[in-house]
Amino acid sequence: MAQDFSFDVVSKVDLQGVEDAVNTCLKEIANRFDFKGSISKLELDKKTGEITLFSDDEYKLKSVYDILQTRLVKRGAPLKNFVPGKVELATGSTVRQVVKIQQGISTEKAKEIVQVVKQSGLKVQPSIQSDQVRVVSRSKDELQQAIALLKGKDFGLELQFANYR
Repeated sequence: MAQDFSFDVVSKVDLQGVEDAVNTCLKEIANRFDFKGSISKLELDKKTGEITLFSDDEYKLKSVYDILQTRLVKRGAPLKNFVPGKVELATGSTVRQVVKIQQGISTEKAKEIVQVVKQSGLKVQPSIQSDQVRVVSRSKDELQQAIALLKGKDFGLELQFANYR
């Protein structure tokens, strides 16, 4: 009997790296001249997977978000997995914005990935397993082609390929 090979398509964000980026942002905001006297800050909630940005006005809030994105890129975090919400008015004439961190692949995106792989005509078998997609084949070459296919498509989130066996 021939051996089956497989890999998993996942989308994960390292929360420790995100926490380090948020802490670095807080230090930078405290030291920057254009934020003197401002109440600009960030809060990371690891349980809900959200970063909340606070500032005096929308312009400063945008600057805080730009600083956060720069720090996340330096930490190697995929920016596609950070979905900013709309800017809301908060208490005391301030504004806030919630940035959602996408962990895992949603069911809709997983179905889209499976459909793309099946339509490609490759001899691979994709299957959805909770928040990831497993692709199985008898040929490693077919799996390599499936990885190349998925890397060439934009699904709106960063895909990683794990457990290649």
